[in-house]
Amino acid sequence: MRRILSIAARAFWAMLPAYVPNNAAVLVGGGRPIDGGRTWRSKRLLGDGKTWRGTLVGTAAGLALALLLNRLEAWIAATTDRSVPRFGRSALTLPFGAMCGDMAASFYKRRSGRDRGAPVPGLDQLDFVLGALSLTAILSPTWFRRVFRLPVVLAVLVLTPLLHIGTNLLAYLFGLKSEPY
Repeated sequence: MRRILSIAARAFWAMLPAYVPNNAAVLVGGGRPIDGGRTWRSKRLLGDGKTWRGTLVGTAAGLALALLLNRLEAWIAATTDRSVPRFGRSALTLPFGAMCGDMAASFYKRRSGRDRGAPVPGLDQLDFVLGALSLTAILSPTWFRRVFRLPVVLAVLVLTPLLHIGTNLLAYLFGLKSEPY
């Protein structure tokens, strides 16, 4: 049980810079849509929900959190007797990749005729994870292989949907989202 908790904690720590961007983007909301209103085959490319402001603020929030976690790394290791990863280039690739994954899901939703905010179970919970992990694996492969070993990846894939559902429900209850998913 202790090993499982250790893996879950490592997965959570490693993914924190990817977990924050979409929440930060919701908080700042609005602004100019990334797609500029453009369409493809009579459907918006991304929709009004994907804005430059949200993408920049979300990425910056994830980067800032990664830098803060780097400052806390030695203290965490000393007080818990466990090592946690430091973020190098991944401080940027995780949050920006998360935003890109979310945009890719929006693009897919528009192509499949779904409205903004329409649920797609599985995709809604893991789109940003796939974006964050993919971009990080490409641009920071050594760090990625060291941190995201199979047990950690499995923990991310199990924990993320639970965290996603919980945070979306809270955002809905606080009036920050128009739907609870």
